[in-house]
Amino acid sequence: MPAIASVLADVGPRLKRLRTQRGVTLAELAERTGISKSTLSRLESGQRRPSLELLLPISMAHQVPLDELIAAPRGEDPRIRPRPRNTDGRTILPLTRQPAAVQAYKITIPPGQSEPDLRVHDGYEWMYVLSGRLRLRLAEHDLIMGAGEAAEFDTRVPHWFGSTGAGPVEILSLFGQQGERMHVRAKPRAPGRRSVT
Repeated sequence: MPAIASVLADVGPRLKRLRTQRGVTLAELAERTGISKSTLSRLESGQRRPSLELLLPISMAHQVPLDELIAAPRGEDPRIRPRPRNTDGRTILPLTRQPAAVQAYKITIPPGQSEPDLRVHDGYEWMYVLSGRLRLRLAEHDLIMGAGEAAEFDTRVPHWFGSTGAGPVEILSLFGQQGERMHVRAKPRAPGRRSVT
């Protein structure tokens, strides 16, 4: 049927656009999906017919619904229906739906967080405190931020953020696509070095 052929012809360019927007190479996607680099390349160029066996691992690797790989995004309803996830006691609510260079999240952090565990990863982060008091550790800096305050920093600098312990804190967080990569522990500080308050 012509309609099906048209939908299938659009899959390859959509896959390539999604991958490049996320800054993922063919080799990286091949490693994540178990699909060979040559097969992925042929799929993106339209030389390989898309199948469920190929599209399912790709949708899982990009963390997008399968229907986003097959059909164009629907334009009728612009509202985002995010699904919150809990990580280390924090509630993370994605505020962006489509893959993009910058992703937005609302994060709720409960009081009583453990001692700061400084981490590093590629990217650049911007955060804005909606309510509560945020403690931000950034290398040797130890800062307390209140509602209405914002910070921005290179995430390759060892950092950590959490509640001051007086109550929960809510923040908006924006960061580039490199910030989606896994966190890696920073080297521990030299003994006897004190934080700046």
